[in-house]
This record gives sequence, C-alpha cells and structure tokens, in this order.
Amino acid sequence: MKSLVLAEKPSVARDIARVLGCKQAHKHYFEGKQHIVTWALGHLVELKMPEDYDRKYETWRLEDLPIIPKKMGLKVIRQTSHQFRAIERLAKRPDVKDVIIATDAGREGELVARWILEMIGWTKPIWRLWISSQTDRAIRDGFRQLKPGAQFDRLYQSAVCRAEADWLIGLNVSRALTTKYNDPLSAGRVQTPTLAMIIEREREIQSFVPVPYWTIRAKIGSITAVWERHGGHRLFDQDEAKQLIARLDGQPARVVSVKRKRKSEPAPLPYDLTELQRDANKRFGFSAKKTLSVLQRLYEQHKLVTYPRTDSRYLPSDMEATMTERLLAMKSGYEDVIAPLLAKGKAKAAKRVFNDDKVTDHHAIVPTDERLNLSRLSTDERKLYDLIARRFLALFFPPYESETTTAVFDIGGEMFVAKETAVVNFGFKAVLGKEETDAKPTLSHLAEGQTLPSVQLEREQSFTEPPARYSEADLLAQMEKYGLGTPATRADIIERLVETEVVERKDGRFYPTKKGKQLIELVNEELKSPELTARWERELEAIARGKGNPQQFLANIRRQTETLVAEIKQSEQVYKAPNLTNLTCPECGALLKERKTKDGRMLVCSNLACRYRRRRDPKLSNRRCPQCHRRMEMHEGKAGMYFQCRPCNIVEKADETKRIAAKGSERALLKKYSPANEIGRAHV
Repeated sequence: MKSLVLAEKPSVARDIARVLGCKQAHKHYFEGKQHIVTWALGHLVELKMPEDYDRKYETWRLEDLPIIPKKMGLKVIRQTSHQFRAIERLAKRPDVKDVIIATDAGREGELVARWILEMIGWTKPIWRLWISSQTDRAIRDGFRQLKPGAQFDRLYQSAVCRAEADWLIGLNVSRALTTKYNDPLSAGRVQTPTLAMIIEREREIQSFVPVPYWTIRAKIGSITAVWERHGGHRLFDQDEAKQLIARLDGQPARVVSVKRKRKSEPAPLPYDLTELQRDANKRFGFSAKKTLSVLQRLYEQHKLVTYPRTDSRYLPSDMEATMTERLLAMKSGYEDVIAPLLAKGKAKAAKRVFNDDKVTDHHAIVPTDERLNLSRLSTDERKLYDLIARRFLALFFPPYESETTTAVFDIGGEMFVAKETAVVNFGFKAVLGKEETDAKPTLSHLAEGQTLPSVQLEREQSFTEPPARYSEADLLAQMEKYGLGTPATRADIIERLVETEVVERKDGRFYPTKKGKQLIELVNEELKSPELTARWERELEAIARGKGNPQQFLANIRRQTETLVAEIKQSEQVYKAPNLTNLTCPECGALLKERKTKDGRMLVCSNLACRYRRRRDPKLSNRRCPQCHRRMEMHEGKAGMYFQCRPCNIVEKADETKRIAAKGSERALLKKYSPANEIGRAHV
C-alpha cells in the first residue's frame, strides 16, 4: 500500500519525490515503492460564483443583491481541471491507503489541499507534512514526524471563514457599487480600509498650511549649540527671535552642565515577512509583491531561507542547536564575518531570539543549512538574501554601544544645548553595514562653570512640513499596525488597489486617483474602518487556535453583508466616472471610457452590458528603437506587420518568424504550469 503525497507546486513535488526515492516520472505524478507524489497548481478548487447557483446572476442587477447562498459550494477551476482529474484518479487507486498534505505550511496551503480532498470525497486517513524549509534534510525529518491531519482542522476552518467572508463582503459590495453607479468599482474588507488610509493622508496634506518658525544657533568656537526652552527649539514669533539675537549677541557662554550617557542597543531580531518587505522597499525600492516573489524563489528553488509567510520574529528553542550548521552553510559568502565566530568554538546567538511562546505557525525568516552558492542567484535574489543573512549574523554579535555627551550653555540667561555621540563598540552594526563615522569629539574638553567668550549667533527660518505620502514600506507598517490582512496577503491587496485604478504609484509613493476619492465617499463607513477589519482578523486567528466559533463568525458576516448592501441601495450619493471621454460607442451609443493598461491606453464602453473596446494607442511591442531604445509601436499595413518609433521616425518590417503570440490567459496559465515542462526539467 502507498501514501499519496499532495504538494502545492510541481517544483516542490519534484524535490519531495527525489528525497523519497520516487523515480518513476509520469505526466501528473512521481511514483516510488511507498509514495505517489502529485501536485496542485496553486488552487485547483474555488468557491462557486453567483452564476453557478443561478444563471440569472450572470447579469449584474442591483435588485438581485445581496447574493448569500445558504451553503457555499465548491467547483473545479476549468483551466487546471486536468491536474485535478489526475489527482482524483490517483486518490481512487485501490493501493492508496492515506494522503499526506505537503502544501505550504500555512492557512492558504491548508485550504488548497482540503478543498481538493473535499471535492474528491476523500474518506481515508489524512497526515500533514509541516516544515519550515525545503532542504532535503527538512523534508526527510518532516516525513519522519508527520502530524495527524485532524490537528489542523481549526486552521482549515479559519481559512474557509476567511475565503467565505471575502466572497460575501467583497463580491456583494463590489457588485452593488458597480451596478448602482455604472462603473467597475471594487471594495473589500481589507482593500477598502487600506484605501481609506491613503486618502486620509492625502486630505491631511491638502489641508496643511505651512507655518514659519525660527531656530537660533550659537557658534561657540568649534561647537554648535541650539537654543532650547521647555524642551523645544522652535520659535514661532519672528520678533521674539530678533529680540533674542539682539540681546544675546556678543555675550559669553557659561557651561552649566556636561553629562555623558552610555547606551547599549541589542541586535535586532530576525525578519518576519512584513518587516522584510518594508526594508527591501526602503533599501532597493522593491514592491511588497516583488519581495515576496523573490523570497519564494529563495525558499522553494534555492532552499536557502525558511518559510516566507510568517508573522513571527522569534525562533523555537530547539533551533539553537542548528546555529553552527547554518553558519557553515553560509560561510562561502560571508567568510570574513563567520570565520572569527567559528574560530571561537560553538557560535552562540542572542538568547532572547529563542522563545517558543512567541513562535506562531512559523518562526522568523533565517538562512537554512543548504550550502550557499551566490553565483547561482540573480541580482535581486542576492540583495534579498543579503538582508536576511546579515540580520541573522547580527544575532551572534555584541550590542552596539555608544556614549552621548550633552553640554548645556547659559548665554544671557537663555539655554543652548550641544550634543554629540561617540561609538564605543560597533557590535552588530559592523555586520549590518550601518557603521557610523566616528566624528572628532568637540565637547570632551568642557568643564562645568567654564566660560567661553567667542560666541556668534545666527537665526534660520524654516517652515513646518506636511506629512509625506505613504511609501510601500509606510503602508505595510500601517496595515500591520491595524491588523489589515496577513503577511501573505498584504502585497496582493496593495497591487489590487493599483490595478483597480483607485491609487497610483509615483516615485515610490501612493497617490489616490479621482476614482479612489469618489469610491471612498460611496463606501459604507463601517467597511472603511480599520478597526472592523482588525476585529475580523482577531476572530479568524481565534478560530485557528480553537478559541473562536466559525459558525457564529460566518453568521455575523452574512448579517453584515445584508446591512452593507442595503446601505448602498438606499444611498443618494452621486458618482461620475473620471475617465469618461466625449467619444461614443459605435455599438450602443454610450460614452467610451479611457483605461490605462500595460499595452497602452484602451477605450471601453461605459455601458456594462456592452463589451465594445478598442485601442486608443497603437500596441507597444517588445522591440526597441535602435536610436532612442523606447518600445516600438506595432502596426498592420498592406505589406504586413511593421514596427514604428514615431519620435525618431524609424520603421522596421516585422520578421515573420517572430510573429507568434500567446493566445489568451488560459494558454499562458497551462504553459506556466505544464507538468511536462516540470518533469522534463527534472531529468536535466
């Protein structure tokens, strides 16, 4: 008898099959003496759409809402149904005794597998492989310590609750807004409060009025001291600033006090996903989605880091014994840092990082014991790995120590303060690459009561500044603060806001669009409140830990859906599509709207029942202009297809051999996950 192993992706299935010795490669699975290893392609099963319950819902009508099925049903995703059928056939083999779920060890991975098993009608035993890295050793150890599937029933219930809540709230509210205001408007329990935060920040900026203020500095020899009163150094009265300068100019400075304070700062804890996304955005300008994509490759393909989708920054106590192996595996890339650590004997990481109570489903992101070969990594992969590696190495270094000297001067009865910080021990900052320049001390020779004669005063005018628009790092921090989404979903939420044209990215900052500003006025107050979504997230987490009631949660979501849709129906708000043109649709006569896409501007009919669309701009090709290197336009002429760069007036005839285009998203999806391609690569 054999165990059926269900992985989430073909690449992961291939690694598991190799470790388990399953050498017989088939189109949809690998087989060995004791195991059959197959794979999903992400989700193979999804919640039914409204039209699956009743064909009338294919046409969106406000009067049909809310759509709340008594029991949510499942359906197989058509584009990847071939893989589902293959798993179904394997599951029904008489020599299969049980299933081992080997999808990603998290809420979404659990949902992927359980929905497949539910659609198959699985009744045999279920086991769970729960590992935090994809190294051969981790896989072998994981299969020796398989956990009963029932242990993860609560996690599955939580995942179902999240999926159904997003369907009920997101689908109904989006349909209600779209049909009421005749424009594609998307809302949801996470994306809407996130949009609300961006718009609130924009309001603060637009309503901000700069206020002038003045600061006074005293040059006392080589020392610069700043005027202070009651802990503040700004003067908002210009006349008072002038009077102070006139009264104090030329007077000596008496040293009132010289105080020195030592500060010790421990190494930061390792990364969780959200903080890594924030740092990658600050350091490299990576979007949250790009960081997660690169990180996934480091985890799955290269096996160099542990599970990415974690919200913990701590490690379990049993990992303490693995520290030396991890350092040895990293040594080729960080010889100068690691060699001295290993020379001292057993390297010890900071004790505070090992805390079983603060490890959730997964521990912090750290390097694995897989041997590092930097030459195999792309530039982006190296950058991200380096962030993770240096944060990990910092744990083995002493605290950063500094000494701050504060000198207080009395000039004509007014207090002036000078501060300087000297590094005592760089500690962990040496490995993080954040060394501070050790400036020449200027306050060390001062003594209390000392009088310094040569004082020069200067006044500087400045203006108060509005808060900055959110960067991706800022937005992730706000989403984490209010519990909006999870580490695994925040990147997709941000991309969703951009794709639905309610916000724009400009120079790494988020700006609300006219559409976004109008949308937030139409949405129910409760739905745009971060507090409501944060409460839902807490309830979902409680369900996952066995302390919540899934039935009660979904009953509340159903009531909430009815209320939200009723409010939209009764609303008297007015909305005007911001991208309407003066052009009319040749098929139905409605006005056309202009939409920006990756391939240029498109004109689409504003009548939702009409499917008319055409390009406003010529389609851009991947061919570059030989002169200015911009993407060239594609045109179809009497002599066939040609490329044109208008600014340079360059025209090139298309090579017939290069005129092969992908035929739709379905074909692209099948090609991306082609099992034949995956198996073929396994033999390379």
